[in-house]
Amino acid sequence: MRTDTPPQDMRTFALIWFGQVISLIGSGLTGFALGVWVYQRTGSVTEFALIAFATSLPGIIIAPLAGVVVDRWDRRWVMILSDSGACLSTAIMALLLWTGQFEVWHIYVAVSISSACKAFQWPAYAALTTVLVAKQHYGRANGLVQFGEAAAELISPVLAGVILSVTSIQAVMLLDIASFIFALSTLLFVRTPRRAASPVSEAQQGNWLEEATVGWSFIRARSGLLGLLLFFTTTNFLMSIVQVLLTPLVLGFASTAILGLVLSIAGSGMLVGALAMSVWGGPKHRIRGVLCFTALQGVLLFLGGVRPNSFLIAATSFAFLFCLPIIAGSSQAIWQSKVPVEIQGRVFAMRAMIAWSAVPLAYLVAGPLADRVFEPLLTEHGPLATNLGQFIGVGPGRGVGLLFMTMGGVTLLTTATAYLYPRLRFLEKELPDAIANDVPEEPPPIVSVTV
Repeated sequence: MRTDTPPQDMRTFALIWFGQVISLIGSGLTGFALGVWVYQRTGSVTEFALIAFATSLPGIIIAPLAGVVVDRWDRRWVMILSDSGACLSTAIMALLLWTGQFEVWHIYVAVSISSACKAFQWPAYAALTTVLVAKQHYGRANGLVQFGEAAAELISPVLAGVILSVTSIQAVMLLDIASFIFALSTLLFVRTPRRAASPVSEAQQGNWLEEATVGWSFIRARSGLLGLLLFFTTTNFLMSIVQVLLTPLVLGFASTAILGLVLSIAGSGMLVGALAMSVWGGPKHRIRGVLCFTALQGVLLFLGGVRPNSFLIAATSFAFLFCLPIIAGSSQAIWQSKVPVEIQGRVFAMRAMIAWSAVPLAYLVAGPLADRVFEPLLTEHGPLATNLGQFIGVGPGRGVGLLFMTMGGVTLLTTATAYLYPRLRFLEKELPDAIANDVPEEPPPIVSVTV
């Protein structure tokens, strides 16, 4: 296994990061506008939900192939081509709108293409970060990436709403295209280290199908990494159910204005958490950080479902999302440290496919689980109305509250189980780093870059 120290260039990382943040904001504008367009024209929640489904599934399916491409090609050019593909799909949608030929099914095709492009872009971005950032600053760099995603989540809906109120969806798409062009310009402007051929990668090169399995073989042979992957797959499933049901939880007792306020406060929690991670860099013992903050999320989920109180839900949602960038950034830093640079594309792509495969399943089961199982338990005359209902309330949304409490308990149980698995608990000590220690004379000025 190679332990070469990759060259670091923080200015290059900062420029690429800034371009990707602008692109994320632009994509968020289009995503919000398309959702509004579909719902206003069809009135169908199913049609609306299918956009989220089409956005996630293609990327999951194509991830192993994407990993092979990322490891074979220049990762900067993989990002350039994937951003170009997503930009082209948006441009085609805008053209169809201008010519009056735009249909709902066009959206499903376009977001599926964008999802496939993201499957190439994400592992290339993560692997490129490894060679541009010193190992001890992986946590801070990943915090910045999380900060960009959180900023886009907060800014895009508000900005898109303002633009749609004064102009058209075509204007939103034009801004998205402009953001893609800006991101592409930053990628074309910079120069990144070329990936040197290595004995490991050359020995493993065969047909595409064989190479696609390299990522899984690497993970399976390392029990600690496999345990970490299975842990995140499980928690992704639990968290996705909660994400889908936050809106009906609040609307069960409050107005849409209160819902908007709760969602804004929750989103700001992720933004603050990402900023803290980018400055702090995360806990020294990253596995402990992952497990401790996930356990805290379980407690917050439980508390958030206890009472139909908007202040309580807003506060727990803020704290819940504050933990997310710290968990994700710490986990990402572990993977970047433990996986050799030459196979990171395949390993990261396989990891993404498995970890996020639980998300579409969660989207499918969340509604029936709430409507057919938990909500009937806490109706006025439901089976739990006279006992548990005396403490957490009865009526619309209380079954969803009980589901939140249940997901919180399952999260705590999952975290305890993960902690009791020695290979995961001692992962950082037992598995040697693939990236050598490198301590620059001066810390890189990551936080000096502002949006």
